[in-house]
Amino acid sequence: MKAAIITEPGKVEVTTVDDPAPGPRDVVVAVAGCGICGTDLHILEGEFAPSLPIVPGHEFAGEVVAIGSRVDELRVGAQVAVDPSLFCGECHYCRLGRGNLCERWNAIGVSRAGAAADYVVAPVANCVVLPEGISTADAALIEPLSCAVRGYDILRASLATHYLIYGAGTMGLMMLELAKRAGASTVDVLDTNPTRLETARLLGCSRTAARADELEMPRGWDVVIDCTGVVAAIEDGLTRVGKAGTFLQFGVSEMNATARFSPYRVYNEEITIVGSMAVLHSYERAAELFIGGVLKPEIMISDRYPLDAYPQALQQFKEGKGRKIQVNPGT
Repeated sequence: MKAAIITEPGKVEVTTVDDPAPGPRDVVVAVAGCGICGTDLHILEGEFAPSLPIVPGHEFAGEVVAIGSRVDELRVGAQVAVDPSLFCGECHYCRLGRGNLCERWNAIGVSRAGAAADYVVAPVANCVVLPEGISTADAALIEPLSCAVRGYDILRASLATHYLIYGAGTMGLMMLELAKRAGASTVDVLDTNPTRLETARLLGCSRTAARADELEMPRGWDVVIDCTGVVAAIEDGLTRVGKAGTFLQFGVSEMNATARFSPYRVYNEEITIVGSMAVLHSYERAAELFIGGVLKPEIMISDRYPLDAYPQALQQFKEGKGRKIQVNPGT
């Protein structure tokens, strides 16, 4: 089969590799759609160097084309979206029900061969069957949506809340859509890219701006969400949280990045700072939301590339052009 491989930091190529075979409780999925996200850039830049070489791709959906000897839940031909998380189920954090913090954490497309390929192996337990009428390629959006759902689990948002979101990329737009359904009074979105702000307005945000200084909110925002991972945005966002408000660090920053904030203000104004990492008990709920129409794939997905063009797709994402960029093997 054909697959994209990150062979060493900064280098990706499309080549031919052996077709995968399922284990007893695995299935082989013919990939219909594979999304690109910031984690793929971190892998490309060598931040998960022990995993290299690796076939990336952890946001995916496709058709089951082979099943393992002990699989009876699925049949060949089923259309599925796949949670890429691979928890050990045995370590301290798994026993506490916090698998996303697993001490032996693995994930398809991060530490195991991923979906930037014609075929990928996945545990049957990680598959969600898609109903008729749902585009299988579009259903690759379920994985990033499940990360956003996890973020809202952490927030425990209240009704009539004022939100400020930094970043109008795919994740910022998903956070916008969920905020609207979580009972937000207002949802303001910041981005330095005017085109992305146009999309946020199209999806019904309250206000947009390049900088928070351009918006009036005298008491600050109840919830501030960083979807950029950019230190300057994080530091600014921490100053925009109102008294008794919450700051969610959702964007992925560089591993060695540090941000400054006022610990006295956190204490004196009872500000809560929380983080949300990947997927935890949220994939199936995200699938239900997606099937129910919470996202508009025609807006969320800006570009679709054939597998041969994976390096170009990755480069476009790195340049910050477009929204969700997908690779569609078989096209």
